[in-house]
Amino acid sequence: MSSPPWAGASNDDLYFVLLTGANSGVGVGIGQRIIDEFLSSRPSSSHLILIPTTRSKTKSRDTVLALRRHVHQAAHTSKQLETSLGPNYDPQAAIARVHVLSVQVDLCNLRSIHAAGDQLINGKVSDPTGVIQDVRIPRIDAALFNAGLGGWEGLDWLEFARQFFTLGLIQSTTFPSFKKALPAAILDSQKLLGGDTPKSGSPPELAEVFCANVFGHYVLAHDLIPLLSRANASEAPGRVVWTSSIDAGYEHLDFNDFQASRYMAPYESSKRITDLLALTADLPSVQEVSASYFISPAAADKPVKPRFYLSHPGIVCTPMFPLNWFLFFWYWVTMHLSRLCGSPWHTVDIYRAACATSWLALADQSTLDAVDAQHIKWGSGVTRTGYAAPKKTEVEGWGWEGRIDDAEALKRDDANGVLRKAVGRKWDATTLTQEKREEFEADGRRCWAELERLRVAWEAALGRKKT
Repeated sequence: MSSPPWAGASNDDLYFVLLTGANSGVGVGIGQRIIDEFLSSRPSSSHLILIPTTRSKTKSRDTVLALRRHVHQAAHTSKQLETSLGPNYDPQAAIARVHVLSVQVDLCNLRSIHAAGDQLINGKVSDPTGVIQDVRIPRIDAALFNAGLGGWEGLDWLEFARQFFTLGLIQSTTFPSFKKALPAAILDSQKLLGGDTPKSGSPPELAEVFCANVFGHYVLAHDLIPLLSRANASEAPGRVVWTSSIDAGYEHLDFNDFQASRYMAPYESSKRITDLLALTADLPSVQEVSASYFISPAAADKPVKPRFYLSHPGIVCTPMFPLNWFLFFWYWVTMHLSRLCGSPWHTVDIYRAACATSWLALADQSTLDAVDAQHIKWGSGVTRTGYAAPKKTEVEGWGWEGRIDDAEALKRDDANGVLRKAVGRKWDATTLTQEKREEFEADGRRCWAELERLRVAWEAALGRKKT
């Protein structure tokens, strides 16, 4: 077995990033932005090992080739790289610092998820184009959970007209109430089990959008605990960055239809669960039910567990929403118009939309700790001219940082321009109360309890030892 191209680098100069959903939509932008920002911000001795996941070897190959083309283009054309690395900048040296491997995983196939986790922990990972073969992954520094499904079938035009004329362009295109959800699809248990029959009992049903957006990633992160955990506090903790949506409010989750399989909108519901899951993960009352999730026999000597972070891409034009070419064009025009009118959330293109996730993946740990980034939902904010930066996002029941902020606190906000908290706020947002904050934490505990129940039940169905 040949040595990997980064074999001579020190452990501190290696950075391992896992990215789901990298072959389309915002995932493409995240992959590109991670490469650009890594090359321009890290020492010339550092190496990025980027591991995009896809559902097939063909898609993995296409994704690796596309990212490699981006590396070459960036290395030869980026003025930022030339400026940051000085007059002796060598494009070939920059290219040699980025290595793209891939694994296959279907987030609606639990056996596939466990196989991917086992491959990353115990097996070897390769580049499907044959450039890098059979390397071991010693750790994961950042797992970026971007893959997902929309579950929409189109627009309710009457509701669109009502909301537009009632609330105006920016509010109606930021917090739309006119998206029509498809009837919820329940996944076949044999698909979830990879063609096998349950080893124990009759496992609970799983709805497709819920599984693709939340539960599949939830299972994958648990499997990767040995790679995300650290042996001592002097090491930077592993990061898990969950992708949410700006439009995920209190009304989008009903615990009587937790998976949105009967009457709730599945996409928005899954993103509300994501908010609750990520923002409450380390709260003492929630840890009583979440502690088992972070335990793995393979990580018994690694007491420092990964940290959860939360991001969203703003409002971006991707094929996730089913529109024909004519409507998609006007959708794109309307999104640009919203930004020109002052919306801080209309990133429109995938590269700007990747801003928040890329920042959470690459920022120094001290920077994240200084702003208590774990307890903030970070959106990709954008100016009228298209400059993108991470922006704190208000979460219903949590506020911006989980603190009770009154009107005076908003006035004292020291951020500038579009990064100010009040800019882009939802039209019906209200001041966070202690009662709502306590309800949010209680809902977080309920989410963790239900997700753990589902995880344990499906591990039993797969015949896996309970962990």
